[in-house]
Amino acid sequence: MRDMRGAGDTGAKRDSARCDIGRQGAAAKVRPSRPHPAGATDGTGSMQDHRTRISRRHGLALVGAAFGGIAGAAASRLATPGHAASTADARVIADWSLAALLAIRAENGYRHPMMASRTLAMMHLAMHDAVNAAMPRFAPYAFATREPGADAVVAAATAAHDVLVAYCPGQAPSLGFDLAAALAEAGHGAEAEQGRVLGAAAARAILDARERDGVDDSVAYTPREAAGAYRYTPGFDFLFAAQWGAVRPFGLRSPDQFRVDAPPAIGSPAYVQDFAEVRTLGARDSFVRTEEQTRLAHFWYEFSDIGWNRVARAVARDRGLDLCRSARLFALVNMAIADGYVAAWQAKQHFDSWRPVTAIRAAGDTGWEPLLPTPPIQDHPSGHATLGAAAAEVMAGLLGDATPFGIASSTALPEAPVRRFNSFSAAARENAESRVLAGLHFRFACEAGLELGGRIGAFALSRHLRPLEA
Repeated sequence: MRDMRGAGDTGAKRDSARCDIGRQGAAAKVRPSRPHPAGATDGTGSMQDHRTRISRRHGLALVGAAFGGIAGAAASRLATPGHAASTADARVIADWSLAALLAIRAENGYRHPMMASRTLAMMHLAMHDAVNAAMPRFAPYAFATREPGADAVVAAATAAHDVLVAYCPGQAPSLGFDLAAALAEAGHGAEAEQGRVLGAAAARAILDARERDGVDDSVAYTPREAAGAYRYTPGFDFLFAAQWGAVRPFGLRSPDQFRVDAPPAIGSPAYVQDFAEVRTLGARDSFVRTEEQTRLAHFWYEFSDIGWNRVARAVARDRGLDLCRSARLFALVNMAIADGYVAAWQAKQHFDSWRPVTAIRAAGDTGWEPLLPTPPIQDHPSGHATLGAAAAEVMAGLLGDATPFGIASSTALPEAPVRRFNSFSAAARENAESRVLAGLHFRFACEAGLELGGRIGAFALSRHLRPLEA
């Protein structure tokens, strides 16, 4: 399977030796991201140093961990079996969120964002089910056992570890150290052992549930020469992950459950308007795109699963979510992101629409270049807009849309490393807008992505991990 690395549904530049979406050629004018592991930021977006710090509470060896250790939490927690979830305990969810991103990057360079999103969804759903088994508050996803009084933090850490080791086997030693340190903090009582057993069982349940879900299937693709049909984007001779539109979703009933409308016909007023916009605003040498718009385009260029999990870590910390609510937040966000990839890829394959770079060059501007390199996948709808809208819809539904936060990005330009927002919807709209400014999507594809993502997020909220009746 060909690999993707870079940013969001953005992958962009191809390594000719490996056909990865990496850095080369057309990317020369893109400012390189700083040498931090992708996603290694704290909740406010400030970059931490590269020294590995061990969380005193959970023992996670994390680079730039979003949450530091908390002295004395284990002692007070263990003194009361069946304790209520605390905000201190909730740190285990965010800690393993970041640990997962770093493990995936160490394992394979984060070359396949869809596979990464699947792993993240599996891990967080297993953590949710493990926590929920110890402290039942929400409907389970794949593991319905109840064991009140078990150590929920140990259960969560064990579940995360076991899922990650299954998909990042090369990181087993470091992940094993992380888990061993967490277990050592919990002690050797019955509650800790029950938590360990619960976590392992929750991980096995989600691993079994995702067997034969279609990720390893092979789908042939041959580009067509018809006007408006997708053709390989410059620098690539393949379509990335053509099978992903047929992968079994996590929450949706089917990949095409919320398929958006077709793009406007070539020559229609809507098409002509959006063609002219991306041709001028999205050009590498654009004279109308402002410096702020250029910074915006770069900021949102990283993979959506990295960026929106960073948002989740920031708001979970800022809002002081307890363990149960934090586990649910991350599980639903990552379910929506993973399903967003599936649904967007299904629609892309269905409509098979060309990218702006192909359309503009076909119209006679053969030297036109987008601000940022175009990934090897169809235009409509924008996957990046879909994923951002799906994650934002979930967080808005759980925390309220008017939630302020600030985040950094691994692809941000050095002079503008942090952006701040007053709502999730504002961030999702800016995320979608960035694809026009980068020259990667027509606006109608971004609007369709916002619609698709919003429906995916709303469906996840309405159907999965619902509060249990009192």
